[in-house]
Amino acid sequence: MTLTPPLKKGFKQMLAEANAAIATISAPEALALVGDASVLFVDVREASEVAAGAIPGAFSAPRGFLEFFADPECPMHKPELARASRLIVYCASGGRSTLAAKTLADMGYGDVLNLAGGVAAWKAAGGPLTA
Repeated sequence: MTLTPPLKKGFKQMLAEANAAIATISAPEALALVGDASVLFVDVREASEVAAGAIPGAFSAPRGFLEFFADPECPMHKPELARASRLIVYCASGGRSTLAAKTLADMGYGDVLNLAGGVAAWKAAGGPLTA
């Protein structure tokens, strides 16, 4: 039987550190930015989740590919990420997007916000989703 060594950081500590380092935006505030050419909504959910509906105009970058899509030196780079001056990152409820927003900020993206509460908060605020 192999025992797992104690973690240096658990997910709770990683989320707390990310939340302390990044800015958030509420769903009502984000609603006002849909269609703004300087803003890109970045959906870090899995493809099966995105298929159920996404914020109109959002760019899909599943969490497992985010760093590859974001790095201009990577063959998988997606230039869409560099075209907007502000990125609003979201997931289903806010956990993955918190970590993703911190990652993008750490990589050097300037204006990165986490959508507090994710798609759940977006729907509760009456935000539209694509089919």
